[in-house]
Amino acid sequence: MSKPESPSDLSAFDYHLPDELIARQPLPSRDDSRLLVVDRQLDRVDSRTIQELPDLLDAGDCMVVNDTRVLPARLLGQRVATGGRWEGLYLDNTPSGLWRIIGQTRGQLQPGERIALQAVHGTESPADGQELQLMEQGLGGIWLAQPHPPGETLAVLEQFGTVPLPPYIQRQVATEQDRQRYQTVFARNPGAVAAPTAGLHLSTDLLASLRDNGVGLEAITLHVGLGTFRPISAERLDDHVMHAEWCQLTESTARKLNDVRNSGQRVVAVGTTVVRTLETAFSNGLIEPFDGQTDLFIKPGYTVGGFDAMLTNFHLPRSSLFVLICAVCGIKLTKRAYTEAIAKRYRFYSYGDAMLIL
Repeated sequence: MSKPESPSDLSAFDYHLPDELIARQPLPSRDDSRLLVVDRQLDRVDSRTIQELPDLLDAGDCMVVNDTRVLPARLLGQRVATGGRWEGLYLDNTPSGLWRIIGQTRGQLQPGERIALQAVHGTESPADGQELQLMEQGLGGIWLAQPHPPGETLAVLEQFGTVPLPPYIQRQVATEQDRQRYQTVFARNPGAVAAPTAGLHLSTDLLASLRDNGVGLEAITLHVGLGTFRPISAERLDDHVMHAEWCQLTESTARKLNDVRNSGQRVVAVGTTVVRTLETAFSNGLIEPFDGQTDLFIKPGYTVGGFDAMLTNFHLPRSSLFVLICAVCGIKLTKRAYTEAIAKRYRFYSYGDAMLIL
């Protein structure tokens, strides 16, 4: 058996994407996407559509989706002391109820400063007394902040926040269409600051077709975190510190997925977040229940074991997500697939087309 590819330089995971292939708007329907099918055993790449997915899977296979729900975590406001504009991103809460946020503004923020939040949708004036007081700044520029007046976090975000779209979409404030389409139809558990984008292709009609063809559906939860927005900065993969994200795979789901594999059928991971969860939970040939933080960095040289096929989007060059795909497919086959997708004018990134790895 040949040794898996395991280059250490980040430059091995680069490619050139024409700007016009970045999808900045969703297609009219979720299941209008094209689908590039990559067969690892046959070393073959074919063009299909996402509506053909039920024909590409077998009865008894089971798809695993991430049921996290994207928070309206992007915030706009004014520095009370200076009147300067501020924009930030809510990350999560500490056990004591403080908010963990990142933000940017002109000048240097100081502990004790107050930020008056602005309602993103509707009024342009500062929100009625809703403020964040900055307490202290930690690693990675993350601030602890005390909301004033205190309130239920999700309710405050729903009133004053907006969906945090990726920078390449080039919209500071999400549209009504974004609020619908940058969310999967099976989103249940609020907590993510980015969508598990492979799941955006799955419409209710397509899920019904899969179910009618005997394909099962199970859910895990991984709350997509800040690391999704941050590219790999180290030039050597061994120097990259992977961000940690909370995920959960229940005992019931673990049992069902093991039963699927024991019967000779496939576990199909929908997206890189599901892959990270399954691989974190995989031990001694079985998928085990898991509830906790994962900082697993899947890169070439890593042998995957917790899934058999994968539905994914096309990812940014030099990103941990593209590195993960190279680990699953091999660098050569991944780059050949991406070259073909570019030549055939596939749409890339969150609102783009999909790839099925068999």
